[in-house]
Amino acid sequence: MTVPAERRTQLAGRIAEAGLDRLIVAGEHDLRWLTGFTGTSGLALVPASGGEALFLTDFRYVEQASEQLPEGWKVLRTNLDLLGAGLAEATSGEELGTVGFDPSQVTVEQLSSLVQALEGRAKLEEAKGLVGRLREVKDEEEIARIRAASNLADEALAEVLSRGLAGRTEREVAIDIETTLVRLGADGLSFPPIVASGSHGALPHAEPREVVIEPGLLVTVDWGARLEGYCSDCTRTFASGPVGAREHEVYGVVDAARAAGIEAARAGRTGPQVDAVARAVIDEAGFGEFFGHGLGHGVGLNVHEAPRLSPRGGPEPLEAGMVVTVEPGVYLPGELGVRIEDLVVVTGAEPTVLTTLDRDLVEVG
Repeated sequence: MTVPAERRTQLAGRIAEAGLDRLIVAGEHDLRWLTGFTGTSGLALVPASGGEALFLTDFRYVEQASEQLPEGWKVLRTNLDLLGAGLAEATSGEELGTVGFDPSQVTVEQLSSLVQALEGRAKLEEAKGLVGRLREVKDEEEIARIRAASNLADEALAEVLSRGLAGRTEREVAIDIETTLVRLGADGLSFPPIVASGSHGALPHAEPREVVIEPGLLVTVDWGARLEGYCSDCTRTFASGPVGAREHEVYGVVDAARAAGIEAARAGRTGPQVDAVARAVIDEAGFGEFFGHGLGHGVGLNVHEAPRLSPRGGPEPLEAGMVVTVEPGVYLPGELGVRIEDLVVVTGAEPTVLTTLDRDLVEVG
């Protein structure tokens, strides 16, 4: 993926607006979005002006960085301690002014090294989320990659389901999902799959067990593919045979909340507002106390990123181009759980749903 040059220009503007002279970019996903670098050891020093941007890496990745980074970056081989001796070496003798860093991307130990490296030559300031906020809005190529990951994930699960659920263990199904995703071309998984049957489905983040899936249970499956760096995320709840009225009732409520949440996920609304629309459906059905997590989250290079569709989400309105999950659930302890999740592109009008699998309660023997 060729990184558009305007990303660095956009970031330079944000750096200036924050009153900084330079910004240290150290997070893996932030670096990939900004530079295209896919290695595990890198650091960028980006000026607010149109000056030269530095990319630091160690001997293992110099050639790779030189090939992957777009024009306008100076690639430097430095010490393995990029935020310490490496940065000191790369900027030796320079007065750097006010330098920002994202505290969510720098450990306490790294910060100590950073302070020593720039002592007397820079004023350090916390600057959280300058790259992250730019990453929230995806361009057309990013959306295409997320769609491709989602399509691959849907294809993989359809194949897994063709081999049935009842009579297999949760762990066996989870491993089948993992291997099928990779065999069909995924770089890897967005996260370890969740497969939870019966009362185990009442745990939102249940871990697959060596327990056989019995006929006549609800089975929640949460899975995702990573393709060319970008993630997908989807959840479906199936029936491993005929289920009763209670299961159908809860499923219908969750599906209605999902549909309401998707309809509400439009540019101009805030995450808490979208969450409230879906949550009201579950509240009115009498299951409000059994929906304890937020409605959704952003998806991109990371499977969990901003924005948050949650009562605790920020006040910033959603923007066209954001990709979010809508994943309401009802979890009845000791009884059952239902979650239905779609991946959605926010627009100024009708949201675009990327996930394609059936949303009805499908019976899989």
